[in-house]
Amino acid sequence: MKPRWNILYRGPLSSCNYACGYCPFAKTRNSIAELRDDTRRLGSFVDWIEAQAPREIGVLFTPWGEALIHRAYQQALLRLGGMPHVRRAAIQTNLACGWKWLDAADRERVALWCTYHPTETTVERFAAKIHILHRMGIRHSVGAVGVKEHFPQIERLRGLLPESTYLWINAFKKHPRYYQPEQLEFLTAIDPHFPVNLRQHPSRGKSCRAGQSSFTVDGDGTARRCHFIDAPLGNIHDDGFESRLVERSCPNAICGCHIGYVHLDELKQDEIYGDGLLERIPAGWPERGA
Repeated sequence: MKPRWNILYRGPLSSCNYACGYCPFAKTRNSIAELRDDTRRLGSFVDWIEAQAPREIGVLFTPWGEALIHRAYQQALLRLGGMPHVRRAAIQTNLACGWKWLDAADRERVALWCTYHPTETTVERFAAKIHILHRMGIRHSVGAVGVKEHFPQIERLRGLLPESTYLWINAFKKHPRYYQPEQLEFLTAIDPHFPVNLRQHPSRGKSCRAGQSSFTVDGDGTARRCHFIDAPLGNIHDDGFESRLVERSCPNAICGCHIGYVHLDELKQDEIYGDGLLERIPAGWPERGA
């Protein structure tokens, strides 16, 4: 039986309708020609995923910009969600998109990793969108960056979300010792897994599933172990690509991003998130209400 894969795809799309000050990504505007090229590359990737049956695969889109405002990514999620060997098709998004297309989504396979950005929308408007997802039965997690100035909005968001929606917090790590003890307590009360995200995990020489059962793919098909290791493994369209996926230890000194450290074996994050690893929903997250 072929081992399952988790694949993170990031094509050349870089434009975003938001301009968050804490975002590390470049704020660009793609031309029509660039968007068409991105759509072509996206289609090639989805075609390749389809050809991998019956291998069990999970896909997470981690775009530089906002992807769900583009129909091509909506259709890619729907198409992937319709493939029996794709157990999950998830995407990181700010939810600045419509909803009608989700009527056709497979409720067990399609999932959204939703991030709230207080400088770009109101907490009430964002929470209302999450309630729509909740009523539709779309798998989703919700999160925000733990900037101290945004604590009131984050607290308000927790109160407005469905009780069963997991609210994760990404630590603001640009400044060491950014948080006071009471602020750490505040964030941990909202997200019990926040202390894991707060740490820069020593990783050099340690066992990691990245490059073995998990890898990233860019728009031309080049695969890498993860988003934080530049060395290519090869191209997914090459003959014998699978032979490049072997166990390796991490070459980086530290790993501090969720989509990286979840694959470090010693952290056992797969036990915490289980089938919700790609969309960042802890396994058995309590249904604390309707």
